[in-house]
Amino acid sequence: MAISLEDARHAARLARIRVEDHQLPALAEELSAIIGFMERISEAPVDHVEPMTSVTPMKLKLRADRVTSGKCRDDVLANAPDARDGFFVVPKVVE
Repeated sequence: MAISLEDARHAARLARIRVEDHQLPALAEELSAIIGFMERISEAPVDHVEPMTSVTPMKLKLRADRVTSGKCRDDVLANAPDARDGFFVVPKVVE
């Protein structure tokens, strides 16, 4: 699929990048090459390939889902940059 100069200009505007008129043919050519590569990839037979989250086989580390007393406020607040009276202190963002 060939990208026209007008499509390249439109894509640049959507991406909020400035492309001078003399650079548009090169951009259109690059975008056409990318779309051509994507079309070639879509032809790959992947019917029997399971979805994966990484290229390396990994197992998620799971922890036991257990109920606790919830009395760990001091431990949680120990990591806070600023805590007072048992609460996180955050800067005011709305005047």
